[in-house]
This record gives sequence, structure tokens and C-alpha cells, in this order.
Amino acid sequence: MNINEVPQDKKNFKDGDKAPKKVMYVTTQDGSYTQTQSAGWEAENLALEQAWEEIETQLQEEKILVQENKVSPISYYMKKNRMDLPILASYVSMWQWRVKRHLKPTVFKSLSDSILKKYADAFNISIEVLKNVD
Repeated sequence: MNINEVPQDKKNFKDGDKAPKKVMYVTTQDGSYTQTQSAGWEAENLALEQAWEEIETQLQEEKILVQENKVSPISYYMKKNRMDLPILASYVSMWQWRVKRHLKPTVFKSLSDSILKKYADAFNISIEVLKNVD
């Protein structure tokens, strides 16, 4: 792609103009390669907007499950931080089966502060915030 052809369509979602630009490798007039920044192009931005809307919907559904006492707050924050079971288990240095067990509300309520601190640190929040999904 030539440097003059780099798409610069503005984003209409979330961070808008504050959203990070991506680096693209393009050719200059003399045929050499260089880097330039792109705000993206309309089709790409639309796909990203739809993906973020889907993530927000999933988070709202997960919040309802926490409020209905069907899953623990760990499940909500795991989704909010876009983690899966293996990733979270590695962050908190526990076996996956143990983390999966902590996703049960009854087990979560009996966790010690030291274990809750591991989860809070992994999510970069306080223990109080971890306990209270609002």
C-alpha cells in the first residue's frame, strides 16, 4: 500500500479519536518501506464496534448471574478482563480445577482474604470491589 492510500476513517465508538492508532508498513514514492499510523478503515471499525457491543452484552448478562447468585464475582471480573480459566489460573498461581471451584458462589463466600487478594491483584482491583459487583 502506498503511504498516500492509508485509510484514516475516524472511529465512532468507545474511545473515538482517543483510540490508539495502528502501525502499518507502506511504501514511499521511491519504493522503500516505512511505517505510518492509521486510524483504521470503516469496515474494520464497524466490526470492532460490533465486537465491543457483544462484550458489553456478555458483561451485563454475567453481572445478572452474579446478582442471582448463580456464579461468583470472579466469573464477572474474569470476563471483564477477557481472561479464560487457564489464563486466570496462571495469574493467581492455582490449579484450574481450583479456580473453577471458586466460581461457585458458596465456595467464593468462604475464601480467605489471602486468596481473594490474589484474585483482586490479578484483576487490578481491591478485595472490596471484587466482593461487590454493582
